Amino acid sequence: MNLKYNLLSAAVLVAFAASSAQAVTLKIGNQGDALSMDPHSLNESLQLTVLENVFETLVYRGPDYKLIPALATSWKQTSPTVWHFDLRKGVTFHDGTLFTADDVIFSYERAKSDGSDMKSYVGQIKEIKKLNDHSIDIITTAPFPILPELFYRWFIMSKKWCETNQATKPVDRRKGIENAASFRANGTGPYRVRERQPNVRTTFVRNGNYWGKVTGNVDEVIFNVIGSDATRVAALLSGEVDVMEPVPVQDVDRIKAAPNLKVMQGPELRVIFLGMDQKRDELLFSNVKGKNPFKDKRVRQAFYQAIDIEGIKRTVMRGASTPIAQMFPKQVNGFAADLEKRLPYDPEASKKLLAEAGYPQGFEVSMNCPNDRYVNDGPICQAVAANLARVGVKIKLEVETKGTYFPKILRRDTSFYMLGWTSSTVDAHNVLYPIMSSPGEGGRGQFNLGAYSNAKVDELTERIASETDQKKRNEMIHEAIKIHQDDIGHLPLHQQALNWGAKKNIEMVQLPGNEMVWKYITVK
Repeated sequence: MNLKYNLLSAAVLVAFAASSAQAVTLKIGNQGDALSMDPHSLNESLQLTVLENVFETLVYRGPDYKLIPALATSWKQTSPTVWHFDLRKGVTFHDGTLFTADDVIFSYERAKSDGSDMKSYVGQIKEIKKLNDHSIDIITTAPFPILPELFYRWFIMSKKWCETNQATKPVDRRKGIENAASFRANGTGPYRVRERQPNVRTTFVRNGNYWGKVTGNVDEVIFNVIGSDATRVAALLSGEVDVMEPVPVQDVDRIKAAPNLKVMQGPELRVIFLGMDQKRDELLFSNVKGKNPFKDKRVRQAFYQAIDIEGIKRTVMRGASTPIAQMFPKQVNGFAADLEKRLPYDPEASKKLLAEAGYPQGFEVSMNCPNDRYVNDGPICQAVAANLARVGVKIKLEVETKGTYFPKILRRDTSFYMLGWTSSTVDAHNVLYPIMSSPGEGGRGQFNLGAYSNAKVDELTERIASETDQKKRNEMIHEAIKIHQDDIGHLPLHQQALNWGAKKNIEMVQLPGNEMVWKYITVK
């Protein structure tokens, strides 16, 4: 018997046991799942907040939501249309490949290609020039002073890995196209994917070669998909999960009352709104033939004034919402306090407007809604449908999982839909450009799914992008908001409140974009 070998084996086992005993696992329960591990495939909050723990961006937001260096160590505007970025040295992807400027350029080309849902984040870029492996110049099509803020949601992928795994193009959710990036991930972030079971469970483990600082102590994250609100709440109450998101508004007080649990609440940057097809000559999924009622402003206004937003706040949201008249909340730069006045709830005025537009008996139309993305999204749509029924509009409600909902609406196979939008740049341009501008090149209007179009709004949005004088810029934002409101381009509903449930021994940072950053989490 080899005594030296046995002693060494015993030492290894003891060390392993000690390590395992100290490992911290965090079990999360969420109502939905990231639909893909591809960070360019879907611009959706849950997808991005999960993947930001695996992939990284050039710039990031710290616990105070201010920009901080990430894969770029510094940046500066060297001319009106040129931004210089110095890239971090010594960073490796999870497979050990070194991160260089080639990966940034590749990720830019990938993010702007067909199938990408992230075009609006790189749409202002004309070209990226490689100066050396860790230095680049980004040339914009026009002066663009908020470029770094826009990069917060543009994730960098490994050129080598994507080429090796035939994943050079994004997963296209509209066409149901998948590739290796759908199920596997190779980022530079603090966590890597260990096991993936779509719509069931995904396990992440700490990246031992992570370049940055991890202030928390979580070694393993088990992300569980629990679609049922009641089951998700029960899992938290029983200790089956440590954290849950979102907490149904009707269960907030129940969780607060539990001795070992807490609810973290705060304002979210997201605004929930309704969109209408304003492009087709004839609506899809409607009994109105030969014409499109939503092209008539009177119809759009009738829908707006038929919605009892205070009733929705009271009965559906249990007070956890703020009715809003604009497409972004007061925390976002450009918010206009003097325009924050909704049209009054007035069913009789709605009926009169519908009659004037030629629909005295109303009409029938389908409405698309997700049931696993927002807080009480299904019940909100049901309430809207009930409100519209009172003025003669029959809504054929199609509430479905986001796995089928997003491909459908992103193909614009919808006449009337509910969506939410978070301005990740905390600036109005991040709403004006992708949501309120006419669909066009470079991701402009990419999420303007009803194709609302006003040439003046487009012109102002372009000027806002380049304006460096903040006073002039805010004046132009104000004008664009007013035009959009007068047109009733969309129907804003409310700003949501964040509700996370957790055990009391867990410390987390709740960011207003609803980002749950695992490297900031400490389990005591």
